[in-house]
Amino acid sequence: MGKHTSEHKNDTQIVQLFQDGQYFFHKGLKAYRERNLQRASKLIQRAVQLEPKDSEMLSQLAVIYSEMGHYQQSNELLDLILVKLKEEMPECHYFKANNYAHLGLFQEAYKEASAYLNAEPEGEFSEENDSLLELLDLGEGGREDSLYDQDDLLVKQDRAKALLESGQLEEAIVMLEEIIQDYPEFWSAYNNLALAYFYSGKVVKAKETVFQVLEESTGNLHALCNLLVFCYYEREDEKVSELSGQLANVYPMLFEQRYKLGATLALVGRYDLGYKWLKSLYRSGFEGDDTFYYWLASSAYYTGSREFAESVWKRAREEYPETSRLAPWEERREALPSKTSIEERLAAYYLSSTKGETEQLEAVIRSKRITAPFENQFVQLLLSGESQALNVSSDALFAYRTVKLLEQAEQNGMKTEVMSCWVFHVIQQIRASAAKKNERGWAAAIYYIWKEVNGEKHSKKETAAKFGISAATLTKYMKQIDDILE
Repeated sequence: MGKHTSEHKNDTQIVQLFQDGQYFFHKGLKAYRERNLQRASKLIQRAVQLEPKDSEMLSQLAVIYSEMGHYQQSNELLDLILVKLKEEMPECHYFKANNYAHLGLFQEAYKEASAYLNAEPEGEFSEENDSLLELLDLGEGGREDSLYDQDDLLVKQDRAKALLESGQLEEAIVMLEEIIQDYPEFWSAYNNLALAYFYSGKVVKAKETVFQVLEESTGNLHALCNLLVFCYYEREDEKVSELSGQLANVYPMLFEQRYKLGATLALVGRYDLGYKWLKSLYRSGFEGDDTFYYWLASSAYYTGSREFAESVWKRAREEYPETSRLAPWEERREALPSKTSIEERLAAYYLSSTKGETEQLEAVIRSKRITAPFENQFVQLLLSGESQALNVSSDALFAYRTVKLLEQAEQNGMKTEVMSCWVFHVIQQIRASAAKKNERGWAAAIYYIWKEVNGEKHSKKETAAKFGISAATLTKYMKQIDDILE
């Protein structure tokens, strides 16, 4: 009995040891000294999960992130130490200055280096900090010019975000592309650009942008969440399951990250995990917006906490009376097309419009499951036409005008699901790869190629005349479509 008790006690001690954050922290330090940064980061991440307020662990993880090139993630941890934990660790300012310098954010780098100098003029990193300040200080005139340029960048960032949130996608895309050209490691701009591409229907470019971020900034939480949303709307069920499983093991420390993770998981139907993170924010006094309350109420309702869900939704309506959202459980989700791709959804919307199914289309507008502005704008055009639909993008207008021209030329054919889906597939490819001008030229080329593929004889001259263009223009656009589809 004594031996058994002793063995059981030892087992308990071993379990306690493995649950101790210090164990993982020291293992991580050992891996760091051996320059195995990947393993070191994973071990210290585990330590931080167990002891999330240990500033020494957080700062070491920040240093490792910086050496791995994850400068923004490093700065988020350093801000957590300085702002949330309110620790007196002046060296965090020096680390942040280095990160900002690597990102090309020289104004922010100068501010942080100056903060370190003021806090610890004879500190451990004083010599390195002085060298950094000297590098950043281009003389009074030069530095003012540099700071002015940096201020201009920050203004652009804020403006791009505002454009994205207001649905002015083309303008947001232009500005975000300029930012990443000048600051090629500024990952938040890439993530916003991916969203802008996706919302405007450029799914391929959206995914390419996300993959670029994940290749250079492994484990970037916002990029992983964006990719999960894209796969969800594209009905890639296996990938959704894989990604949501991967994100289930993530333990974000920053409020913004918890919000992003919780809302994303709730959106894709992982209400249990979404509720876990959103409820933790709610309990901590997080000041959310109407979208936060929407997903908190939704995840609460679908995990059985219906009374809490209703109280949250009541609070949301009181704080945001201008919102027109229905409660999550009142939305008519059955009215939405359960298609596998954006092309099929667009075809379903169009075919509903030809059958006069306005209730179905209005349900799409009301619903928050399909949030891509391009899709909603296209549906608005189908419901109201160009004269009544306001604030629609050039992409939505292009798709609408092109399909209407095809409808006039081939009324019966356009009402079949096969042709309609093929047409929208081609339109999507055009939108992703070419200038969206001369809808007549594009529509005529789509029409002629469809006829040709289906073995129907139709001369170029006849087709050109039907769409009011020249045969040469038709040939030009046919060649462009052939190149795109290859």
